[in-house]
Amino acid sequence: MLPLVADLARQIPPSERYRRLLDAVRRLLPADAVALLRLDGDALVPLAVDGLAPDTLGRRFLVGQHPRLQALLQAQGPLRFAPDCGLPDPYDGLVEHVQGHLPVHDCMGCALRVQDRPWGLMTLDALALSRFDGLDMVALQSLADLAAATVAAAERMDDLALRAEDAQRRAEQYRRAAGGAPARRLVGRSAAHRALLREIALVGPSELTVLVGGETGVGKELVVQALHAASPRAGRPLVSLNCAALPETLVESELFGHVRGAFSGAVAERQGKFELADGGTLFLDEVGELPLAVQAKLLRVLQNGQLQRLGSDREHRVDVRLVAATNRDLAAEVRAGRFRADLYHRLGAYPLQVPPLRERGRDVLLLAGAFCEEQRASLGLGNVRLDADAQQALLAHAWPGNVRELEHVLARAALRALGRHAQRPRVLSVGAGDLGLAAPPLALAAAPMPAALPAAPMPLRQRVQTFERQAIEQALAAHAGNWAAAARALAMDRANLVRLARRLGLAVPARNGRRARTG
Repeated sequence: MLPLVADLARQIPPSERYRRLLDAVRRLLPADAVALLRLDGDALVPLAVDGLAPDTLGRRFLVGQHPRLQALLQAQGPLRFAPDCGLPDPYDGLVEHVQGHLPVHDCMGCALRVQDRPWGLMTLDALALSRFDGLDMVALQSLADLAAATVAAAERMDDLALRAEDAQRRAEQYRRAAGGAPARRLVGRSAAHRALLREIALVGPSELTVLVGGETGVGKELVVQALHAASPRAGRPLVSLNCAALPETLVESELFGHVRGAFSGAVAERQGKFELADGGTLFLDEVGELPLAVQAKLLRVLQNGQLQRLGSDREHRVDVRLVAATNRDLAAEVRAGRFRADLYHRLGAYPLQVPPLRERGRDVLLLAGAFCEEQRASLGLGNVRLDADAQQALLAHAWPGNVRELEHVLARAALRALGRHAQRPRVLSVGAGDLGLAAPPLALAAAPMPAALPAAPMPLRQRVQTFERQAIEQALAAHAGNWAAAARALAMDRANLVRLARRLGLAVPARNGRRARTG
């Protein structure tokens, strides 16, 4: 235990500090699996595990759904469960080298307290019965106190990441108080993910306008929620508007509101998103889809905080922090004349890029664990576990659809795995075959580049447009002209695909059902 005591005064990354702690526990005590879990509201979040599947780190164990964990939190000291204890084990299916249901085993744990407040748990599992016989409970409590000191030191020395996690916790509390569904959280431990958390903690408390960029499905909305929760406006509304989901004729009304009679169908006066977000944060998703005329009015509101409802001459003053998101290259849109340069620079006061899943390494397993926990709850199972071959398949996949693709892959895989059983299993094992990742996820993954480029040099943008045009045509051909299916194959929103096709001069669906060609 002496090296752990010496570590308390050293500058060590939290992950390494926790690893050393669990390594010492396993050397001191006859455990096959050890876990360190932090209490986060009504859930326990694993910070470090040894002897458990790596996707355990991405799960959240709701205390109310796991009576063993609840009993450990309520105990006054270390607690050992009898071998014939009928309480379900939260790690059923997650212990390494154990296939399927976890057999009767020895299980114990203790609550950790930091500054006289409940902080979390340390749990120990041994696969052999009576392994913990004769264990000195006083010594275990001393080890628990040292573990509490270790986590307190880790939190002091990782302040920025801790602030970002605290912001997520406040967002969850705010959503629960408002009666909403439990919020998802940003999950990951890779260098790219930790850098993102540090930026959120840095810019969140400021009043700067943030432009969140990243590919489709990376989790930009979760980043926006964390930014809002980290700001002084966290107690005020976070109002969202998807700019790509509205007809151009309604975007202005949605943003700024309208008065009665402003247009056909305006039967009553209505506030816009800016007024609804007064004092809070307004999130404009797919901001690159805004028409140029609306962009000019948006810039005016950002500059002086005043707006006019559609059809009205009266000024309304609002105090709103704006956060925008896009998967487009807005700088290229500015050069092409489709986005105002002054608005681009105003929105991009602090650009924040969300890394794609393929650049986050083993974070895919943590995210997979979080989604498996969701499937466990929705399917009413004891647990959902990933076989070793499934974990390797997840790590090997390129994830063009990012986190959203991963979520859908695991939802389908759980259903396929469940369909193989005549009776509902206690622990559902998901194999690589259930994931359906053997073939490239996109029909266009193996599509060749244009067969022959002209001998004369072609500008890069023209080459990109040529490839985009061929990709869309191939996707439509592969799906019999179904635009919705083609959009899914290209990991795009259907409305965005139609707009891109229109800009590229392709035939697009008209509102009356006929095809129109522009360009």
